[in-house]
Amino acid sequence: MNTLLVLLGPTGVGKTEWSLQIAETLKSPILSADSRQIYKGMTIGTAAPTVEQLQLVPHYFVGILPPEEYYSASQFEDEAIKLADLLFESHPIVVMTGGSMMYIDAVCNGIDEIPTIDEKLRSEVLALYQREGLDAIRSRLKLLDPVYYDEVDLKNTQRVIHALEVCLMAGKPYSLLRKKQKKERPFRIIKIGFMREREELYERINKRVDKMVEKGLVEEAYRFYPQRHLNALNTVGYKELFDHFDGNCSLDFATEKIKQHSRNYARKQMTWFKRDKEVQWINLSDKRVNVVDMVLTRLTDLY
Repeated sequence: MNTLLVLLGPTGVGKTEWSLQIAETLKSPILSADSRQIYKGMTIGTAAPTVEQLQLVPHYFVGILPPEEYYSASQFEDEAIKLADLLFESHPIVVMTGGSMMYIDAVCNGIDEIPTIDEKLRSEVLALYQREGLDAIRSRLKLLDPVYYDEVDLKNTQRVIHALEVCLMAGKPYSLLRKKQKKERPFRIIKIGFMREREELYERINKRVDKMVEKGLVEEAYRFYPQRHLNALNTVGYKELFDHFDGNCSLDFATEKIKQHSRNYARKQMTWFKRDKEVQWINLSDKRVNVVDMVLTRLTDLY
């Protein structure tokens, strides 16, 4: 049976390195489930695969859209499923890897049928956000959908804005449209999660941020500074530097904030992923573990 091998885990854990080794061994292509690596030019800030890595294994959904183009988990679900069906014609196993929880969930479980938001409405909501801030969006959402308001992470700008857009577009609460029913897929899904001990993971994240700065993250962010209002750039690694460019903090302070916010995001990712009982975990802090062999064994056991 065709198999989608999902390799997931928090930022900084080592997904790119191990997914490449596993995909090379399996001679499988890689679907990137990363909501920011999909955009062009954001290579350093999103830790996107390098040119050399992209040449080793065919990758999809990496660097294909301009930052100003809207893209959703629902679109990813539709396009990734269609692409996987094509790839299964010549590959019995397709690898999907990334840390975007909603993207992974969309492919593995499906997303409810949410109306497409027209550009006029999207522009109006964005204008409200830019004019009055996130508090104005939250207030409208609380009025139109108090149930979802109580559930959503009110600090997550993208989700709050999207929920309000859906309420306005559908003419009914977003919460009523979220059935949360798992969709059947015509292929097997195996989820393997990578984790590390917290201290080690945080140290890796801190060092990775320093390396990003050395590679030119500040310069990359500055190129996007005129577009800082875009949702794609409301991202850890960029928004802290935009604050620095605005004159609100030093570069050292912004760098420390990137590290802090990256660690916070990693913690949030692990909380989300650990709710999924289908994930089989591999602790990369255990140096005795042969990761590739362990993954291959788990694949073999299921055939």
